[in-house]
Amino acid sequence: MTDLSHTPPRRRLRLLTADGLLSAYTWAFLVFMFLPLLLMILSSFNDTSPPSVTEWQGFTTKWYTFFWMPEETLRADPVLRSLDRDRFVSCFGNSLYVAAMVVPLSLLLGLAGAVLLTRWRSRANSALWWVLLSPMLAPGIVLGLSALVFWSRLGVDAGLFTIVMAQTTFIAGYPMLILMARLQRQPVELEEAALDLGATPFRVFRRLTLPYLAPALASAAVIALMASMENYNTTMFAKGGACTFATEIGAMARNPNGHPPVINAVGTVIIALTVAGALLHTFLSRREQGR
Repeated sequence: MTDLSHTPPRRRLRLLTADGLLSAYTWAFLVFMFLPLLLMILSSFNDTSPPSVTEWQGFTTKWYTFFWMPEETLRADPVLRSLDRDRFVSCFGNSLYVAAMVVPLSLLLGLAGAVLLTRWRSRANSALWWVLLSPMLAPGIVLGLSALVFWSRLGVDAGLFTIVMAQTTFIAGYPMLILMARLQRQPVELEEAALDLGATPFRVFRRLTLPYLAPALASAAVIALMASMENYNTTMFAKGGACTFATEIGAMARNPNGHPPVINAVGTVIIALTVAGALLHTFLSRREQGR
């Protein structure tokens, strides 16, 4: 640590200026990142459409109650009655269905790739690494169109199935990286000792490797779920006539008259759930450390 009391004035001024610039940049970065979110949350309680924070028309929660308010109240509102609530709920259900398919498929493929790259020693490992990671590096539009063209040539119409296949193509890379990092920290000697004692490879994997990977599998599942729910580019080009949560919000946001504040309400709920999950994880982690 630098002792400023024995530092020449010019040197001290330069250090203070550097620290000041770093602090200013950090605060500017935080404002740039979080100010739009705060404005979005604030506008979700404003009784005006399109969303605004400069023209306050009164506090309201109707943008939140849109999903369960009575039909009579919905039809009486000039903004909400133009929205198709049943379609929005249906698209959200489609996203849950797609995620329920994508998450286990991504975990299986990611686990297979991680085990292959960490346990199989070969000169082809470096090339195989880039092959398995290439879908993550490809643009989402390319993946979506590729899945659409490939399955259409096989006679499969675009829909939820093609969405699942397109998303799994690149989402499987996230679990693979997470599981690889975990496997690289596992002592290989444990597996070798179990094999020397007569255990079959499957039993070694089931009793040693899989329990060791359990925390990483849980983390990978959460990341795969979030990646599936929020994916837009790949899904947009592979969905055909189907819809998902992300594509429906995108369609609502392209309204020439301005997007409805319902989108702001949905975003606020997502932020609240994310913060609540992070706080719960922190609380549980500290409680486990205190034992």
